[in-house]
Amino acid sequence: MGCFATGVAVVTAVDKTGAKVGMTINSFNSVSLQPPLVLWSIANDSQSFEAFVEAEHFAVNVLAVHQQNICEQFAARGTDKFSGLECSEGIAGVPVLPTYSAVFECRAEHRYDGGDHVILVGRVLRFEDRKTDPLIFYRGHYLE
Repeated sequence: MGCFATGVAVVTAVDKTGAKVGMTINSFNSVSLQPPLVLWSIANDSQSFEAFVEAEHFAVNVLAVHQQNICEQFAARGTDKFSGLECSEGIAGVPVLPTYSAVFECRAEHRYDGGDHVILVGRVLRFEDRKTDPLIFYRGHYLE
């Protein structure tokens, strides 16, 4: 699948204790325009699996071309992923990154079994496009 260039995003939510959770994803896609639906998938063995599968709201922060460090920060295991970031509070308290190319704030609509992943479908409730170039990943490298 590395032969398919993808954008990179950080998905964020709040777990049932109120703690912020976030992870880097590249499995993000549009499902429908009417109603506005998007999807992303999470591995069944992800450390944040339970938090995201149970979350009623989430935000997909599409990273900008200069945000490789944020991509790597949220991809790392066992670290405070929000360290050094002053996130704003989105819908239902979901953290929204301070910098992004675009952000989709969503309410969870459906969850589907997808083999070793769960596919999460969300209804877009709010969207912002900052009109900056996105971070692109292709064949194991970032494109600039």
